[in-house]
Amino acid sequence: MIIIEKELIGQIPVLHLGKETTFNQELPLIIFIHGFQSAKEHNLHYAYLLAEKGFRVLLPDVIHHGEREAGLSESQMMPRFWEMVLQTIQDLSLLKDDLLSRKLIEPERIGVAGTSMGGIVTNGALAAYEWISAGVSLMGNPSYVAYAELQMEEIKKRKVNFPATDEEVAKVIEQLKPFDLSLNQDKLSDRPLLFGMEPKIRLCLINMHTVFMKGSKQGMTRQKEKLILSLTLRLDIRSVEKECLRQQTGSRNIYCQLCKMLKYSLKICYDAYTDIMMKPII
Repeated sequence: MIIIEKELIGQIPVLHLGKETTFNQELPLIIFIHGFQSAKEHNLHYAYLLAEKGFRVLLPDVIHHGEREAGLSESQMMPRFWEMVLQTIQDLSLLKDDLLSRKLIEPERIGVAGTSMGGIVTNGALAAYEWISAGVSLMGNPSYVAYAELQMEEIKKRKVNFPATDEEVAKVIEQLKPFDLSLNQDKLSDRPLLFGMEPKIRLCLINMHTVFMKGSKQGMTRQKEKLILSLTLRLDIRSVEKECLRQQTGSRNIYCQLCKMLKYSLKICYDAYTDIMMKPII
């Protein structure tokens, strides 16, 4: 039987999952972070399946989401996007330390994963923390600076009223640099990191030691064992933008288009996800 407990760790509401028979023992941990305008409950299906595999799983609410929401609209939340990302990276350390103090996790076997904004958090956390053993980033951009600059270009192009000066934006972008895996490739330190994305999109998004995208779901499934290799990241934002234009979708919001182009097949990513999280941790 799988136990699902609702807890408050510091100021962070979480769902805490694990097998009843081992719930009070030290277990390998996975922290799974939800996406923008989502909530922890939306990833319960992942957490339940992983708990069945023997993991302890935490699902936290990101600030301004779920039980931490403050009634902000999407337009009010978007200017706070990177604030939420960086705050969540800090939250991960608090969650880990709390479980360590309760002797509930094995410190050498900790994985982090997430979807969309949660995938972005995962990438930044790998740059920030050596204690993370493995990561799974589903639709998550590792190139913080280039992505933030692209967001600002799009805002200016659309003449959206953005509540920050150019100086304030520059300061935020400077704060993002230490968390940008494309600028800090050495921080990955050969730890396994899986990117989940739509395999039909033939873009040179990631330069790595082996073929990542095979152009079909079957091809990607056959390659899933190779995904456990250390990745060398080089996300080419401009090639994504050019592809949007080539597909005559350049007039659409680039952020939404990125999410669409990096969406994943649920079955394929679950199979690869359990592989990559189990092998380095268990």
